[in-house]
Amino acid sequence: MESTNAVAVAAIAFVGSHFLLSHPLRGGLVRAIGERGFLGLYSLVAFLTLGWMIVAYRKAPLTAPLWPVGNGLWAIATALMLIASILLMGSLIRNPALPTGGRPGAIPEAARGVYAVTRHPMMWAFALWGLCHIAVFPVAKNIVVAAAMIILALVGAALQDRKKERLQPDLWPAWESKTSYVPFAAIAAGRARLGGFGLHAILGGVVVWLAATWAHVPLAGWAAGIWRWV
Repeated sequence: MESTNAVAVAAIAFVGSHFLLSHPLRGGLVRAIGERGFLGLYSLVAFLTLGWMIVAYRKAPLTAPLWPVGNGLWAIATALMLIASILLMGSLIRNPALPTGGRPGAIPEAARGVYAVTRHPMMWAFALWGLCHIAVFPVAKNIVVAAAMIILALVGAALQDRKKERLQPDLWPAWESKTSYVPFAAIAAGRARLGGFGLHAILGGVVVWLAATWAHVPLAGWAAGIWRWV
């Protein structure tokens, strides 16, 4: 089944298995095989389903773009990918949403930097990646894969909030009151202030943005980001 349908089936398996293992099945599996056993199983399933999706993507035909992509759309996507890169790099330090192996994670006293923008900067970075790739490469198989990543990131972030509320009822609701799920909503509401970005977020984000967009040339055969105009 070398078609877009095969990509869709693989994408559903990838996203669906992640949600099933992360939420309804997690507790029972951890009790049965332990935390390390569960992490090993989770990683194996993620690796296999991701590999399946990549193979299906490569075999699927390249369909006609659904809309024309000009320099204006490329410029918007390039700017959004810079924001996504800053969110991603900023999320790697002092992120209370990262897995802690079952132990309660530390909650920052104030929302600063990327956490003032959203309490799920990593997930929104992935979602922006998916949105930008749909915008500039609107072919069927790419839309399916990018949409899967968007769903995984944004639904996963919402489910993570529900889990954290149960596991950290004295801490997570207070963190939610200082931050927002939707980017910039807490700033607009006056619960957080824009600023306090560390060098790891700004400088690291710029480096990742430049490197990742440049990598499209050797990996995909066409320029992305500012390299389209350099």
